[in-house]
Amino acid sequence: MTDFDGTSDLLPDEGAKAGAGAPDTLKEPGVSFSGADPRRTEFDINDLLEVATEREASDLIITVDAPPMMRLLGDLVPMGTAKLTPDDCAALLRQMLRGPLVETFERHGEVDFAYSVSGLGRYRVNGFLQRGSVAIAIRIIPPRVRTIRELGLPDVVASLARRPNGLILVTGPTGSGKSTTLAAMIDLMNTEFAYHIVTLEDPIEYLHHHKRSLVNQREVGKDTRTFATGLRSALRENPDVILVGELRDLETVSTALTAAETGHLVLSTLHTCDTAQTIDRIIDVFPPHQQDQIRVQLAGTLQGVLAQQLVKRADGRGRVAAFEILVVTPAIRNLIREGKTYQIPSLLQTGGRYGMKTLEGYLRDLVAKGVITREEYDRRLKHLAESGAYVPGVSQPETAGMPGAGGYGSQGRAGPGR
Repeated sequence: MTDFDGTSDLLPDEGAKAGAGAPDTLKEPGVSFSGADPRRTEFDINDLLEVATEREASDLIITVDAPPMMRLLGDLVPMGTAKLTPDDCAALLRQMLRGPLVETFERHGEVDFAYSVSGLGRYRVNGFLQRGSVAIAIRIIPPRVRTIRELGLPDVVASLARRPNGLILVTGPTGSGKSTTLAAMIDLMNTEFAYHIVTLEDPIEYLHHHKRSLVNQREVGKDTRTFATGLRSALRENPDVILVGELRDLETVSTALTAAETGHLVLSTLHTCDTAQTIDRIIDVFPPHQQDQIRVQLAGTLQGVLAQQLVKRADGRGRVAAFEILVVTPAIRNLIREGKTYQIPSLLQTGGRYGMKTLEGYLRDLVAKGVITREEYDRRLKHLAESGAYVPGVSQPETAGMPGAGGYGSQGRAGPGR
């Protein structure tokens, strides 16, 4: 493997790039990209991925007029000084694209896919056009599924994964480790139960192997047309557990609720930042005349919400997930049914015996255990206060089952997140 010292000899010097121009075929979506020459650059995508993987980055970002950038501990770090030209970026994407993916990019100006390098790893790739030139965002997927214990997740995560049916949601911003948490939950089920597990992903990230369970992984755009069509099909595939990569639209949300209501365990994600907002987001997907019915349906099926974000570890070895945890109790079900989700934060404050936790309380426990610094705690609380998600002076009792020294990226990597 290649070492990286800030000026890796994998990367050409900036002077070698002078005079390169953008191919005419990349001015707008709907024009030809297939003519882009993957050899028309001194950069090699596999070499860049090797450096980023060795440095245990979470992401690699490629765009015009900047060097390749990798994300370390949440911050972007340049890989050398040589800036990429439009030809470089087009060639790097073309090195990864094959067959129908080229046509997809030509038609839409963006494409999502998984990319594998033998002996190195798997990667989730999004190629897109910006100002007529190619840019690429690559998520580096850890080489194996890490367990709930290895990640240092709270006990309630395993407890939720052992529920026989209902809906479990893992939420948070892009890059917050949602896919990693879900993969750990699926791995627990795969290890402990004789289930048929069907996953719908865009694209497939972590690869699960059959253990006690059978795991069938379907990729949107390759194995099924959309999340909604795949979910409808899954109901006819004798599943015990269905993982839906993202609840993107009304049809997918509606079918997921029906699946959870009919005895299946359904896991999915949303890009919401707290538990009450997650419930409101699901209800707001539906037109007003349906919302009362959806509140009743959601109150009867929802088992828990894990709203997570990643915070920097005190030892500098990566990041750890911090959670707001909602476990659905009879009192929570009543609030959902009655449209009083604004009262949920109060029940989070007093729900420690059920495994509930406010994000502020979770962060405070991480400080007490020495997992994160007081400065990181203060920084996160300032952000929460600015967003209105935290009221200073309100605290929560300690609860059992908090994480120890594990975490997302104890090897410097956050793991993928939707």
